[in-house]
Formats: sequence, structure tokens, C-alpha cells
Amino acid sequence: MPDTPPRPYATLPSSEVDLVLLGGDIGIYALARAFHEKYGTVSTVVTRKVAGPVADSSILRTVELGMSASEEDMVQALLKVGADKASRPSGTRPVLLANADFLVALIAAHREELGKLFHLPLLADEVLHAVADKATFSKMCTEIDVPTPRTVVLDFASGTAPELPELDLGWPLVAKASRSSAYNAVSFPGKRKVFEIEDVHQLKDLISRLTAAGYRDRFVLQEMIPGDDTAMLSVTAYVDTQGAVTLLGGAQVLLEEHTPGALGNPAAMFTTDLPEVFEQSVRFLEHSGYRGYANFDVKIDPRDGVAKFFEVNPRIGRNNYYMTAAGANVAEPVVADLIEERELTRLVPRKEILYSIVPWPLLRRYIVDPDLRDRVQQIRTQGTVHPLAYGVEGSRRRLYVLTAMANQVKKFLQHYPRPSAHGF
Repeated sequence: MPDTPPRPYATLPSSEVDLVLLGGDIGIYALARAFHEKYGTVSTVVTRKVAGPVADSSILRTVELGMSASEEDMVQALLKVGADKASRPSGTRPVLLANADFLVALIAAHREELGKLFHLPLLADEVLHAVADKATFSKMCTEIDVPTPRTVVLDFASGTAPELPELDLGWPLVAKASRSSAYNAVSFPGKRKVFEIEDVHQLKDLISRLTAAGYRDRFVLQEMIPGDDTAMLSVTAYVDTQGAVTLLGGAQVLLEEHTPGALGNPAAMFTTDLPEVFEQSVRFLEHSGYRGYANFDVKIDPRDGVAKFFEVNPRIGRNNYYMTAAGANVAEPVVADLIEERELTRLVPRKEILYSIVPWPLLRRYIVDPDLRDRVQQIRTQGTVHPLAYGVEGSRRRLYVLTAMANQVKKFLQHYPRPSAHGF
């Protein structure tokens, strides 16, 4: 697959920029790649399992804890890594990043001790709690006239099944955990990231399963916004310690993943200018007192053409490499903010590129609009990127990327064999 060559390293020596990452998915590798492209940084990845996205890489070093490692084990491992780095003669205080909600919450819960060893681009606790909760997010959007789907909240905090309120959302509706960090702690048959609920019987069944699983947080019910995956937008931002938005860009989604655990994660997208959505994103970030990386999920409602904001992830998002590939390296704002302590003129993507983790013949099959298909065909000839396809890596990595793309074909044939009007 064609790939953008890495840009020359900046003048800042790599010894002055160090990065520690908690987790091991494709988004973690994308962050390591961005730092390596910009500063030549070889990152340290702390993870329970060294899986394909971070295995056999020359741009990172892994600390594998084992699948049985607890959250406390992860914190202790981070403290050890931080202490080891601090003890070296040329030791530089690393930036610590995670790219999963529950891991961001874990770092935030230990911010005092971790903050002694790491730069932590984190939201304040009260802001993190507010924006990471989809129910609170919807309320905050309403306060500042940022469009969002109509929402009803179910509260499982008592440990018993909540009473079903009167609903005016229409059927089918969408159901999802209010906070993914809390949802991550439970398991039950048929668990999905997002549920399409056809009627009240399916809703009652879901409530029963959540209660039996011991779920003790809120679940949100939202109106179903029509439109397939191509109606989705992604917005990525960084807010520095002074409250300035120093990174801002977006993309139109072409295809999302459809496996139960990854439903909604973009598999293919292209960068594009979204002026009104960007203005609304900045308005939300400033209103909430946000700091650090943010990733918004937005969908264009075909009924009125209005972009509806679904949620903001308190992290950069697993699909973040589209920003770096399009000319807005996501490493630069956090380095300027926390290491160089300088003001940064807002970085925005300058190139139109196709980001994709699936083969083109598969992607083309799911773009049903002929005009959009033609546009994407043109973009892909100008620049197509896969976050894991980095030219500095060896043959084992290249083989993994090819295998992973082939596996995507199998996944789509199993979980989403043909495009649908609503993306489910």
C-alpha cells in the first residue's frame, strides 16, 4: 500500500523528547510513529500483551506484563519505567499517554504519583468525569447549542434494573454505555460496544443482561440518526495548558469496523475541511475547560443536514494517524506545550489523504454513492496511508500489515457482509 515517507526529524534532539505509552493497539503504534517521524523518538510501550500492532517494531520498546496483570500492576510498571528513565544521566521526563478510556481513567486516578515522573496531558478530574460521560456530554452540548441526538439516560447505580421511562426517541434506537471505562469492567453474552434496539422487548432484555452482569453505571438511549458509515465525521484536537486549541482537524468516515467489540471505530476515512463542525468543537472544548487530546464522533443527519455530536473521547483516538499523514503531526502540540513550554500556532491538516486499514477493493464495495466513490478513487491515487505501514520497519512488520488487511476482509464478510442504510 502506498505510504507517505517520514519527514526529516526536527532540530530538537531525540534525547529531549521521550514517550511512554500504556496499551498496545493500532492507535498506540500511530502515536509512537508520529513521535518517531517528528523527533526520532523510540517510545516505551507498557502493555499486558505485545500483540501485532506493536510487535517486532524498531520504533518502540515493549514492557509486557501478562494478561493477568491488574490495574495496580500497570501503575507499578509505569512507576518503575519512569524511575528507571529518571535515574539515567541524560534522563528526560517522558510524556505519558494512553489511548483507551479506562487507561486514561487509570492514569488520572494516579496522577499525583505518576506526575512526579511523567508529563501528563490530562484533563482535570471533574472535567474528565463530565466529558467522558455520554449523558453529561449531551447535556453540555445542549447548554452551548451544539447539536446532539435526543438522549434518555438509564441509571444502574442501585444494582437493580432501572424503571423504563417514557420514550419519544422512535424505533429503532441506539443504546450504549455512558462511560466506556465502567462498561469495560463487565462481561455478558452478546456484549457490544453499541446496540441497535428494535423494540421495547429488546430493550428490556438488554436491561436485564446489564443488571445480571453487575453493571453499576449509566446507559444512554439515543435516537437513531439515519445514514450509513459515510455520514460519520471524526474531529481530532489538542488543547494546551493555557486553554488554546493548538491542533484541529477532521475527516469524513467511509467505513467503520463492525466487529462487536470495535463497532464504530473508523476503518477508512479521508481528511476534509469541516468549518462549522470545527467551530462547534472549539466552542465545546473552551466551554468545558478541556485540556489535552480530544476526539469527537459526529454524524450528519440527512433529515436536516445538521452535524450531530455523539461524544468526545478524552484521548486522541485509535485512528489518529490521519492527522499526522495529512501534515499535522500529533506529537508536536504536546511537545510544544509540556516540554518546550512554548505557544504553538494551531496545526491543521494541509493535505487530502485516504486513511485506510482495509484493502481498496473491499472499501470500494461499501461506498455505494458513485460520486463519493469517484472522489475517493481520486484521493487514493494522491495519497493512501495505513498507520502500521511505516517504511522504516522490517519484513515481519510488512507481513503483519498484509495479514491484518486480509483478516479485515474475513471480519467484514462475517459481521457486515453488505452495506446498509443505517450502518448496522
